[in-house]
Amino acid sequence: MKLANKVAIVSGGARDIGKAVSLKLAAEGAKVVVNYYSNIQTADETLAEIEAAGGEAIIVQGDMTKQADVDRVVAAAQKAYGSTIDILVNVAGGLVERKTLAEMDENFFNQVIALNLNSTFLLTKAVVPYMDGGAIVNLASQAGRDGGGPGASAYATSKGAVMTFTRAMAKELGPQNIRVNSLCPGMISTTFHDVFTKDAVRENVANATPLKREGKACEVAEAVAYLASDEASFITGTNIDINGGLFFS
Repeated sequence: MKLANKVAIVSGGARDIGKAVSLKLAAEGAKVVVNYYSNIQTADETLAEIEAAGGEAIIVQGDMTKQADVDRVVAAAQKAYGSTIDILVNVAGGLVERKTLAEMDENFFNQVIALNLNSTFLLTKAVVPYMDGGAIVNLASQAGRDGGGPGASAYATSKGAVMTFTRAMAKELGPQNIRVNSLCPGMISTTFHDVFTKDAVRENVANATPLKREGKACEVAEAVAYLASDEASFITGTNIDINGGLFFS
């Protein structure tokens, strides 16, 4: 197991891509702190799956746009697994709602930016003092490269900022032997698209993809585990596309 005895925090780690990441890191031997926002049922289910497979994890509720909640997650990790944190995966985020420029107000725009960018900043800032080397993996999006679909400009902007923050942190934290990378998923089959993308659009996107299908959350999780491991020891500052060839950066 390539992450044996590592301590990992996964924000938004109880559903969809986050859940797949939590399961994969635990399967590779990491002790996983699974952060969730509101759905205790999905968090309990994720924890049960990890433990049933022989892994080790705890679940911690928290809104990663709130400093006090961020601090509570970090404190819970230290209480459960000691003072050192080896891996941080910033998954928490979302689209919230599709809105055009005319439909958005300042509060909505700020909400989306906070959900995707501020959460990544706050948790990174809180965790880094407890890292002795290690890896941070951020979840950006193909939208951060191509501007996103209709009504997703705020989301796309926030994810583009996550990509830039990733590069900046790779430079700043590299001397501490902390590697920082992000993934830019395209059309991944999750509840995100169940909620925000029409079936006909999903079918069209899948057919336009060279691999002729949507991606799977577990495929994103495999890439996260690789970037978090020593196998990726000379990879930092990258924003890696994982979209089946739909968009070439």
